[in-house]
Amino acid sequence: MSDYYNILGVNKTASKEEIKKAYKTLAKKWHPDLNPENKEAEQKFKEINEAYAALSDDNKKANYDRYGSADQQYSQGYGQGFEGFQDADFGDLFGSFFDLGGKRSGKGRDLKYECEISFIEACFGVSKQISVTKLDRCESCDGLGGTGQKTCASCKGSGRMQKNFRTPFGVFAQQSMCTECSGRGKTVEKVCKECKGQGRIKNTKNIKVKIPPGVNDGNSLRVQNEGEAGASGNRSGDLFVEIFVTPHDIFARKGDDIYVEFPISFSQAALGDTVAIPTIRGEVKMKVPAGTQSGTILRLKEEGVENVSGHGIGDELVRVQVKTPTKISAKEKELLEKLASENKEKFSIEKGWFEKFKEDFIGI
Repeated sequence: MSDYYNILGVNKTASKEEIKKAYKTLAKKWHPDLNPENKEAEQKFKEINEAYAALSDDNKKANYDRYGSADQQYSQGYGQGFEGFQDADFGDLFGSFFDLGGKRSGKGRDLKYECEISFIEACFGVSKQISVTKLDRCESCDGLGGTGQKTCASCKGSGRMQKNFRTPFGVFAQQSMCTECSGRGKTVEKVCKECKGQGRIKNTKNIKVKIPPGVNDGNSLRVQNEGEAGASGNRSGDLFVEIFVTPHDIFARKGDDIYVEFPISFSQAALGDTVAIPTIRGEVKMKVPAGTQSGTILRLKEEGVENVSGHGIGDELVRVQVKTPTKISAKEKELLEKLASENKEKFSIEKGWFEKFKEDFIGI
């Protein structure tokens, strides 16, 4: 005689809710749909249901605890359908089995494509044409696998097959997708010569992908229905485009903010000045306050990247590079002013940066 408590992993004092919870956990683990061609799983699944049928029914449980048999003085024989399983609540248990990552629905496989774009393209957005080799819908039969559709003889058009398990407490029914029609409920009279009845052929397709402004390295874009076609006319999977952004020579980025380092002279830092700063949109004027220290970060509002979700624009943060005293005497100030007027010492970034910067915008 089977030890029902041991099968479900509960003790004799377990409540109905505890028994039910243990049953659901084990039933999901050993369900034949999740363990195809596994005879051990099928046998365990039967034992689990037999145990739950006994322990979930108050009368049967009482008989089992007293006599070691759930049917003692309570036998209803075979062929009673789902009687004895009234508390099983199969709806929420099997509801999750009919959409296991697209296995039952016949949905096509999702694909991933790695796309490299420049720093500037990531900031302003760009359209890219990519080539993807995949199982695509057969155009000759429109993905149906042939012509002359008819109701599947195996499942009678339901798309599902039912297998019954007879137990001492009734008949337990298990449903699965019909393998004859792949769950569509229909078959074809004449098989397509192009796809050999599969409804799909291998094909290289050029796909235009619109990359929005503000994407960042590691972002992924979803292109619906551009994955592999589903079997027997079922819907296609999706294409996930993973973005890789190449670094820029001048700019760095954190979130929606742009970072740049800019050299200034000692006199500019000490006396203050207005300088031309590179941004992703071109040069802008920035005021350097008098007494600025090397490493000071100055902010240019809304000169950063447009947020990919449309929530505003980031800033540009400029780190100036020079070391200056925080306090100077009147005499020192006079000398610095004289030096500035005679020499106009200025530092600038590498010559030709703006011409190179403009080249990045070609095609955008």
